[in-house]
Amino acid sequence: MNLHDAAFELKEVQSTGTFCGYGNVYGVVDQGDDIVQPGAFGESLKEWASKGRMPAMLWQHNTRQPIGAYTAMKEDSKGLYVEGTLAMKTQLGAEAYELMKLKAISGLSIGFKVKEDSFDQKSAVRTIKSGDLYECSLVTFPMNDASRVQAVKTIELIG
Repeated sequence: MNLHDAAFELKEVQSTGTFCGYGNVYGVVDQGDDIVQPGAFGESLKEWASKGRMPAMLWQHNTRQPIGAYTAMKEDSKGLYVEGTLAMKTQLGAEAYELMKLKAISGLSIGFKVKEDSFDQKSAVRTIKSGDLYECSLVTFPMNDASRVQAVKTIELIG
């Protein structure tokens, strides 16, 4: 067997900008006294899938500041699980990524239209039973404090 030495040059190590987390955690009363019931977004996610698209990924709920795209979104027993990729070649996407790596930004928050709900007079809590999901934003302060980025994927050069 002939072995050849060849020079190896690493030109660039790129950060992927991918992350995962929960856009909403079920069973938690949020700061607006709302609680989202498991399965509340099932129909909405089916509608998005039928269109071949996902809800928008926004920065701080600003419709003029999309910062990437979601690659997966599903409901599980904990809540609305999301996976997404930041637009790393944009200034805002790259900045969001750096802030997420530092854990300076870790909140996720959903934008939706309520289709069905109920209100408990005694506790003053509204239960969201069904909603049309429009977007899931990276935010500084989420309404549901349990709705957070779980992991930010990075490729780091060790030297």
